[in-house]
Amino acid sequence: MSQETVTTPIPEALKNFDQLPNSASVRQPVVQALYACSPASVWRGVNAGRIPKPRKLSPRTTCWNVGELRQALSTSGNGEG
Repeated sequence: MSQETVTTPIPEALKNFDQLPNSASVRQPVVQALYACSPASVWRGVNAGRIPKPRKLSPRTTCWNVGELRQALSTSGNGEG
């Protein structure tokens, strides 16, 4: 029996996350990859305060600030988050 592996392309913003300035914005797929979670878990994390709140750029566009994500990721690794 063979198993098929489904691959999802890695967003360009995630590939270059370390080179992005703190003022940059990223979309939800990048946040999901950074926290290794589902879309629903991203929103649960936002509501619980573990993930920074996103910003609405337009009615259909939500993004997260890279600097805020970096800060939240660094504090979550030392037992505070």
